[in-house]
Amino acid sequence: MAFFTELFSRPRPQETARYRAALAVLNAMSNADRADINIKPADFPRIAREMSMR
Repeated sequence: MAFFTELFSRPRPQETARYRAALAVLNAMSNADRADINIKPADFPRIAREMSMR
């Protein structure tokens, strides 16, 4: 039981908040902006993960 208590009581890493923010920015982009930088919606999770690590 100690494992579950520790799992849920630990604070979330900062990357999680930054990942969500990066994903929101990518989703807010227009289709024209996406075409300019040549990314597709399938690339969003990977790009957001890279953005959150910086």
